[in-house]
Amino acid sequence: MTFPNQHYGVIGAFADDYFDHFAGAAASVDRAALAAAADLLSRTYASGGTVFACGNGGSAAISNHLHCDHLKGVQTDTDLRPKVVSLSSTIETITAIANDIGYDEVYVYQLRTLAEAGDVLISVSSSGNSENIVRSCQWAKDNGVGTIAMTGFEGGRSAAIADINLHVDADNYGVVEDVHQSLMHILAQYVRQAHMDAALIPERKF
Repeated sequence: MTFPNQHYGVIGAFADDYFDHFAGAAASVDRAALAAAADLLSRTYASGGTVFACGNGGSAAISNHLHCDHLKGVQTDTDLRPKVVSLSSTIETITAIANDIGYDEVYVYQLRTLAEAGDVLISVSSSGNSENIVRSCQWAKDNGVGTIAMTGFEGGRSAAIADINLHVDADNYGVVEDVHQSLMHILAQYVRQAHMDAALIPERKF
C-alpha cells in the first residue's frame, strides 16, 4: 500500500506508520540474494578486487557512506584490505563528464577507466531506472564486473540487469533509502564479523 495515503495531523502517528512500513520493507528483502551479495563481496575483498558504488541524490550519499564503512569498517580486526571506490564522490570528474558528454555517462565513463573483470559494482537506485545507473550496470555486466543492484518500487531496468538484486518492496523514497542504508551496513558488518576472531566480536563496537 502506498505510504502516505492520507493526511496526518500528528507527527507521532506518521512516525508509527512510517516505521511499520520500514519494517515491512526490510522484511521484503530476499535473504538468499543478501547471502549471495555478502559472499560476492567477501570473495572480491579477499582476492584484492575493487568494489565500486554509485547512486544519485540520497542514493549517492549511501554510496559515499558505503565507501567509508566497507573500506574502513570491514578491515578492522580482519585480514581483509577492501578496495572501495564511490563513483558518486568524484564531483570534479562527475561535473566534467556531465558538462562535456552528458549526465547519463557520469558513472560508466569512470568504470571504463577504472574497473577490471572480477571487480564488483554496487548500484543504489530506488527506481532502478536512472539512465546513468542502468548504463553502468550494463557495462559492468558486459565486461566481467559483478553487479549488485539495490532497488525499490518496481525494480526497474537495473534489477533485470544485475547479477544480484537486493529489492525493497516499498514505494516511499525515504523508506526505500533507509532500507538500502541498512543493507549497506549489514553487508559491511556481516563480512567484518565473518572474518574476525570470534572471541573479539563481543569486545568490539560495530
